[in-house]
Amino acid sequence: MIGKIFKRLYTILTELINFILRVVGFIPSHHVRRFFYRISGLSIGKGSAVHMGAVFYDPKNIKIGEDSIIGEGTVLDGRDALIIGNHVDIASEVMIYNAQHDVQSVDFHAITAPVTIEDYVFVGPRTIILPGVKIKKGAVVGAGAVVTKDVEEFTIVGGVPAKEIGKRNKELNYKLGRAAWFR
Repeated sequence: MIGKIFKRLYTILTELINFILRVVGFIPSHHVRRFFYRISGLSIGKGSAVHMGAVFYDPKNIKIGEDSIIGEGTVLDGRDALIIGNHVDIASEVMIYNAQHDVQSVDFHAITAPVTIEDYVFVGPRTIILPGVKIKKGAVVGAGAVVTKDVEEFTIVGGVPAKEIGKRNKELNYKLGRAAWFR
């Protein structure tokens, strides 16, 4: 009984933190948002930006590398590890999940698996990335794709479910630029 009470209180606290971060996500200053995200446990590397309207689930398990950009309205799920590398460009309204229900289970319980996005990856707008996926270095995910399995290095994928549609140049060496102050 006491264990259930503590579990419920922990859930309420986690939901409150998620709500506060959702409100903070609409403050029109990148610097202010980043301050609150960091004190919530979210790890954000030097030169990285999270644009307005981002939604977080359990931010302490989310790590964003250096010089990466997270677009407006993106959902980042930290219920298991979410690792985003350096020089990663995640466009607007992308949803990255690392928890889902087991639809074959009689009790419909949740299962989790980490998601890793390596360096120099571009994820197009309105993409959905599901639990357990690893998107390897230099890969590109086309707009609206649903990524259900790993994406190999320098591969371009698109569609539902995402499938290979091309290859990318392997000579990548760029910086994404400075964060927009009011975006």
